[in-house]
Amino acid sequence: MTSQARNDLIVGVDIGGTKVAAGFVDHAGKILAQSRMPMVANDAARGLAAVAAAIEDLRSRTADGFQPHAIGICAPGPLNPSTGVVINPPNLPGWHNFPLAEEIRKLYPDAQVKIDNDANAAALAEAKWGAGRGYRNVFYATIGTGIGTGFVIDDKVFHGRTGLATEGGHVGVDLHGPLCACGKRGCIETLAAGPAIARRARGKLAEAQSGGHDAAKKSALLEMAGGKPEAVTSEMVAKGYAAGDTLAKEVMQETLDLLAYWLGNVIDLLEPDVIVIGGGVSSMLGPFLEEIRARWVGACLSPYPQETPLVLAHYKEDAGIAGAAALCDTN
Repeated sequence: MTSQARNDLIVGVDIGGTKVAAGFVDHAGKILAQSRMPMVANDAARGLAAVAAAIEDLRSRTADGFQPHAIGICAPGPLNPSTGVVINPPNLPGWHNFPLAEEIRKLYPDAQVKIDNDANAAALAEAKWGAGRGYRNVFYATIGTGIGTGFVIDDKVFHGRTGLATEGGHVGVDLHGPLCACGKRGCIETLAAGPAIARRARGKLAEAQSGGHDAAKKSALLEMAGGKPEAVTSEMVAKGYAAGDTLAKEVMQETLDLLAYWLGNVIDLLEPDVIVIGGGVSSMLGPFLEEIRARWVGACLSPYPQETPLVLAHYKEDAGIAGAAALCDTN
């Protein structure tokens, strides 16, 4: 790598509750090198040290102590992207009202530092370099242990008045639904994220068992879980569906109904040019994207819902690194 090429690289940092991942990213969105460090979630100083260690590990791979000119960071929200303050993330309890951008600038005074939440950053990466490239308005949803969303208009993240906009995972679709960790009821996250899919399957299995139904005795889900309904995971639901399991099919159809209803509301509210789905659950949803789109017909105020493409994200487990770098890319 030439000196000029290296100097054009952006450092993208993805902060999670258990790990910090960092990478060198070029202006085409290609990740050229990565490092990972364990995150210390309950101590601010040690958490910051983990971030610095991930960056330093990258720098150590260069011959002459490369000083980054731009560092993008995505972190769990809520946070303020303008001030770079992490406000009160549930899975980083040591970082309440923590001035993360300011602390990173102290360590790397010559670097431009930008911070945003992980879903916003991933949305930007998909809009600039990934599955949303070429579209003007991109709605991104990451579906995994939770549901996060971001909305990008003309390569700019829509933040709202205070930076807390597009928390789409906490849009309610059932007033009397289960209580969400955010304090509301019936958020789509509580009904269609990975743990919710597994929970619904476990409930159906337990109900079938207690009723003595043959569906429980013959269930591939129960076999995969070693005869214990409480051990069922969302991954098992996907495998059970593929195997023709009746209960798994019920769970998947209900999940598709919920996601279609939610995304139909997104279309009526924002009318994006494309909807991009990422996150750990996206692989199991991949075969059903057309089924979700079919459910929009007659369920949206818009008469043209099927003109909205629904596609899988380009960046998968590296969405955070690419997204963080995209925050600093001005090309």
